[in-house]
Amino acid sequence: MAQENSQQFEYRAEMKQLLHLIIHSLYTHPEIFLRELISNSSDALNKVRFRKMSGDALRDADQPLEIRISLDSKQHLFTISDTGIGMTRDDLINKIGTIASSGTLEFLKQLKEGQKNPEETLIGQFGVGFYAVFMVADEVTVETCAAGPDEPAWRWQSTGEGAYTISAGERKTRGTTITLRLKESGQEFARAYKIREIITKYSNFVTFPIFLENDRINTVEALWHKKPDEVKESERTEFYKFISGDPDAPLAHFSINVEGSVNFKALLFVPQHAPHDLFNLQHEKSLSLYSNKVLIQHDCKELLPEYLRFLKGVVDTSDLPLNVSREVTQSSPAMQKIRNIIISKTLAFLQTTAEENTAQYRTFYKNFGPLLKTGINSDFENREKIVELLRFETSKTGEDEILSLKEYCARMPADQKEIYFLAGEQRESVLNNPNLEIFRKNGWETLLLTEPVDIFIIPAIGTYAGKNLVSIDQADIAALSGGKIEKIENSLHVSLINLFKETLKDVVEDVVVSKRLVDSPATLVTGKNGMNTPLEKMMRLMQKDFKPAKKIMEINLDHPLLQNLSRLYLTDSAHPLLRSCIFQLFDSVSLLDGTIPSVAAMVKRMNTIMEQATK
Repeated sequence: MAQENSQQFEYRAEMKQLLHLIIHSLYTHPEIFLRELISNSSDALNKVRFRKMSGDALRDADQPLEIRISLDSKQHLFTISDTGIGMTRDDLINKIGTIASSGTLEFLKQLKEGQKNPEETLIGQFGVGFYAVFMVADEVTVETCAAGPDEPAWRWQSTGEGAYTISAGERKTRGTTITLRLKESGQEFARAYKIREIITKYSNFVTFPIFLENDRINTVEALWHKKPDEVKESERTEFYKFISGDPDAPLAHFSINVEGSVNFKALLFVPQHAPHDLFNLQHEKSLSLYSNKVLIQHDCKELLPEYLRFLKGVVDTSDLPLNVSREVTQSSPAMQKIRNIIISKTLAFLQTTAEENTAQYRTFYKNFGPLLKTGINSDFENREKIVELLRFETSKTGEDEILSLKEYCARMPADQKEIYFLAGEQRESVLNNPNLEIFRKNGWETLLLTEPVDIFIIPAIGTYAGKNLVSIDQADIAALSGGKIEKIENSLHVSLINLFKETLKDVVEDVVVSKRLVDSPATLVTGKNGMNTPLEKMMRLMQKDFKPAKKIMEINLDHPLLQNLSRLYLTDSAHPLLRSCIFQLFDSVSLLDGTIPSVAAMVKRMNTIMEQATK
């Protein structure tokens, strides 16, 4: 009966070529045929819901809006059915029987000439998602009945080769049923565990219930489509755990809802803890990209710059086609707009958190601050915003206290014209640096740079609020002291300094009396042609054979060690212990500076000095 009015249609030549391409070359993972079918069913159900809201007359108006999947592993059949808008005969011809695009022939020509890669380019170009079924099926049957009250049912059948048939159908209710007779290579798709796995992966947030042989699969709601105040905190936490695989609750979250030149919703989370290797995020999953609640990409790197890739969450837009390749997302104007908005909203959220919840921001910064800092050198458009988010320990803060540059400037004395910093490997060693002594004595606060990334970002910042960032080993101490700190250089001192200069002529630029030391005997500071300490360390990391400029050695003539050396020099200017102690003093300050030439030589000399001292 159903076949009496059957009519066969030939595919057009370009359609046949596309079908061959789809079946044999299009998708790397054939499982996405199910994603396509569920997405189509979801669209059909959305259309019914809209027509209900519009008051249109509908067939089976009280029928529940749902998607059902049934499997027959013995007969190798896969069936998906929805109660959506259904299709008319014309729909079957125009929407399924034809790939309508004036660019199809040109596209095929480019493929033939090797100008395009099918997997990178075909996806999303010609509405070919439905035809992914032919990757796994030998024959496809579509039973459908449109939503109009008097519309008849129709059947569409094809093997995906040269033709398709349309005949009267037997479906009695509104909606569409698609049955696949699976190929031998696709028989795993008649197994429930496989279908459940695919739905969870790609379609878990589809609005309408998806039943697999009477069991509902998609039980997690797409919370990003709800208003934030309608979502319970416990729901949000469980959602975060589900999408991130993190057993702990997130540290913070925020939502984005944009309508205008680009439309998208996002629900983003800041994790409670940083991964073990913060700067190696290749295996870390960041944001997932959805199109109308259907997954496009699990880890869409194009959505975020590297310095914000600690974020977890979802972004859902209707402005990108479902079958969009990574290459398309990279060049898509809509994608670029979404990315820019996410960056702007994230930086604004972090700034608000820093101002209104300092404890939470301190936890965030402890975990992700080093990664955030890298944005200084990579995101020039947002550099000023990132600078405002930076936090530093200083010579006056406690161990858990951190300051912004704005707060540091507010604490500066009125006559301080520069922002001072000192770089080192850890807080304790930096605080014990001899160059800090005069700053501490005079109450000049100094930023303590203890993160390896600091040596890359400080030169890039340069100035803040009109004030130069200056390493304390380059600061003009004489100008800062206002002439209050003066050293009297008598003839003995001049002779001792000359001995230092002669002894260390090959390793230092100069030896001078220090105006910055209080408790230490000596220190090294940057010479006239030298780089500041962070920049020099950065160059060492970047260039293996980098040779830094010689430094200036400053000595504290008030220190007991220097006074002892003066007396020894006065007694016997040729005493061998004099030169040994000078070299040892140079090695000691080089060790603190991180530039010691040879630790072994230093230890050997130290043993000799102790041996002579204990005779």
